[in-house]
Amino acid sequence: MKNKKITYLVQGAMIAAIYAAATYLSAVFGIAYGPIQFRFSEALTILSVFTPAAVPGLTVGCVLGNLTSPYGVWDIVFGSLATLLAAITARMLRKIRFKGFPVLSLLMPVIFNALIVGAEITFIFPTQEASLAAFVIAALEVGAGELAVCLIGGIPLYFGIKKTGLFK
Repeated sequence: MKNKKITYLVQGAMIAAIYAAATYLSAVFGIAYGPIQFRFSEALTILSVFTPAAVPGLTVGCVLGNLTSPYGVWDIVFGSLATLLAAITARMLRKIRFKGFPVLSLLMPVIFNALIVGAEITFIFPTQEASLAAFVIAALEVGAGELAVCLIGGIPLYFGIKKTGLFK
């Protein structure tokens, strides 16, 4: 029993560290924050399918990654909330598969980030008026970036982990 707890803690910590580091790497290229974002770290959201440790790991990693966000405490709270909700629902939906792939789990980060981060950007971005149209645009921009990263990085990561049996 003790080994399971240690494994859970180590997996969560590693996921958090990798998520934060990948977010900072995205920030170096200017694509981690803002209306259009391609956080390399978001590919890791697929890990919720493999281990429950990914839920706190992704959340803590997002908190750490958002410490340098230009949106400050708003992004730390609401961006991390989006990641937490996405990780929980992705974990819950992991057994629902289409042709063996957990498509719904892959889509949860896209949906939650589009809605929550899209709303966050709409209400605190200084150059745009908060309106339904501004929210829809922000949500679509965030969602498109999230979808791209989850597809380009998340799908190969899923199949690589599945093939190697890393989380058995």
